[in-house]
Amino acid sequence: MSKKISVAETWAIYKRLYPFIKPYRVRLTIGILCGLIVGGSLFSSLLLLPDMLLIVDQDSGKKSKTSITAEKIVQELSAKQYKSKEEAQAAVQEILQPKDDDPKLTGALKKLEKTAKTLHLPLRVEGRIITFTWPKEIKVNVLNPYGRIAWQFFAIYVVIFLLFWLLKNFAYYLNHYYTRWVGAKVVADMRTAIFSKLLNQYVGFYGRQDIGQLISRCTNDTSAIESSVSETIADATRCPLEIIACFSAVVCISLQQNNLGLVLLLLLGVPLCIFPVVVIARKIRKLYRKAFNNIAGIYSRMHETFTGIFIVKANYMEKKETEKFETANDKYFRTCAKALSRQLLMHPLMEMVAVTLSLLFLTYSYSKGGNITEMFAVLGPIVLAYRPIKDLTRIVSHLQRSMAAAERYFEIMDIDTALIEKKDAVELKEFNNGIEFKNVRFGYEGGHEILKGVSFTIPKGSMVAVVGETGSGKTTIANLLARFYDTTGGSVLIDGVNVQDYTIESLRKNIGIVTQDPTLFNESIADNIAYGSDNATREDVINAAKLANAHSFIVSGGHPEGYDEEVGEKGFKLSGGEKQRVAIARAILKNPPILILDEATSALDTVTEKLVQDALNNVMTNRTVFAIAHRLSTIRSANQIIVLNKGEIVEMGTHDELLALNGRYKKLHDTQFQQG
Repeated sequence: MSKKISVAETWAIYKRLYPFIKPYRVRLTIGILCGLIVGGSLFSSLLLLPDMLLIVDQDSGKKSKTSITAEKIVQELSAKQYKSKEEAQAAVQEILQPKDDDPKLTGALKKLEKTAKTLHLPLRVEGRIITFTWPKEIKVNVLNPYGRIAWQFFAIYVVIFLLFWLLKNFAYYLNHYYTRWVGAKVVADMRTAIFSKLLNQYVGFYGRQDIGQLISRCTNDTSAIESSVSETIADATRCPLEIIACFSAVVCISLQQNNLGLVLLLLLGVPLCIFPVVVIARKIRKLYRKAFNNIAGIYSRMHETFTGIFIVKANYMEKKETEKFETANDKYFRTCAKALSRQLLMHPLMEMVAVTLSLLFLTYSYSKGGNITEMFAVLGPIVLAYRPIKDLTRIVSHLQRSMAAAERYFEIMDIDTALIEKKDAVELKEFNNGIEFKNVRFGYEGGHEILKGVSFTIPKGSMVAVVGETGSGKTTIANLLARFYDTTGGSVLIDGVNVQDYTIESLRKNIGIVTQDPTLFNESIADNIAYGSDNATREDVINAAKLANAHSFIVSGGHPEGYDEEVGEKGFKLSGGEKQRVAIARAILKNPPILILDEATSALDTVTEKLVQDALNNVMTNRTVFAIAHRLSTIRSANQIIVLNKGEIVEMGTHDELLALNGRYKKLHDTQFQQG
């Protein structure tokens, strides 16, 4: 069951995201400012609506007033005897265009004058006359001779409205571009950071972790953050401002219309819209966290199955593995379906509240005798607020999803098992004297002790081999020499200096490793040989391949692209002997003074073994070699052979000396060569 996340923990996650955002704060600031412009221009354009509707309302009423006006003219002319035609025309003009001011029209003109000054528009307002100052000075009466509002006056509002709308949409584009760019880049940096963090964990960390789970954290979790953050960060900076702009316009227009009841209705409605979002969002976050755990299980199942595909097929387990995968996949689906049902519920709930409040508003306005244009002036902003409110519900659900993924992301980022390098660590510039294991002890955390006071020396230029039964600690000694682990007691010295006092980089540059099961990457043969030797040329690669007896198989035609041939997943396109020789060529090219050999010929046929052994003899020349031996025939020439048993040295000497002791080495030797 997922734990309940407090507000403080949520803010802690946001704070931890900030260092990733900080390098791109300028772009993000531009995006946020553009979001402010979107809200501001929307608010300004909405405030123009009442005045535009005033014009439409007055003109729509002219036709219905025509008969009344005509009757008044007839009555006026019949009641009085005018001395001249001019007096009669003046009387008719007075009826058509009264001198008393319309307060609404006067207010609209004052607002237009203020807007023109703010936007630096080429016009000025003087009473009932509007003067256009560009491209040339033109004066226009607000009212035409028939008392109608001039079309030029209405056109001014249309142009201003379009200017605000153009500004809004341009700012909308920049808001989305910059914020989405930042969102995508931040998540890309987060993906790199977690990959680097995992690479720097010590080797034992991978023995305790499910690789499928780690892959899921690097891919699925960061993808969830990316899809949510990069898509919603723009809307998250814009939607609240648009909603505020719409509701502010409603409040301003309502106050102008003396409609305080609507303001109270709005104050009641906003919390009702937010309430379902808050309640359902908490459930969504828990469900998505569970879903991420389930998808990680699917990754784990796939990883184990594909890496062990030969065992699966050898035991005819395809159907059984499919059933296991189907069970894990169905579990993930059910969790996602549950989260989806909650997520989809948010929109209809909010829509129902919004529609109900709108209808209540219309009923209230109608009961107060409001006309259609007054109602539309207020209802227009409410309708425009619907889309950002709808987007906001999507943002909330996506953010909950990304927060669930971010929690899992930072759980990995908080793990720190990396080997600690001392601040005053020195560089191992040159290997001069020898290697010494001094009373070395080692045991895994929570496990039994593997090495129990092991001591021996490896003089420079000599070959030391270690033999023993499986689990005796042979590989552990090699891992401590390369400092993949730190000793739990005693010390490993190179030239008299503890390996923990060297920088890890300089230590590893002086050590080469050839293992029994070499690791190749899905790159070209040349890239695999040059791995770890950044400045190697193609000529260097070819020379190393020749010394490793690899050049002949690379150019023989079996691999059409030669050195540029892709080797496939884990070197799938190469045979076992070919992979070994590529790995040996890699060690030769690196040219380390210290070489660790984990018997590289034990799994090969006789002919291939001879080729690989010759390559190993080339790589061992003039180097200090520590060899883990499985076939005793390969270590007869070793300067010293160490025999391990249950983490302790029980015998030590040359091949002949150990045979003469007639002890454990003699027993191992006779068992391999069937002598008794």
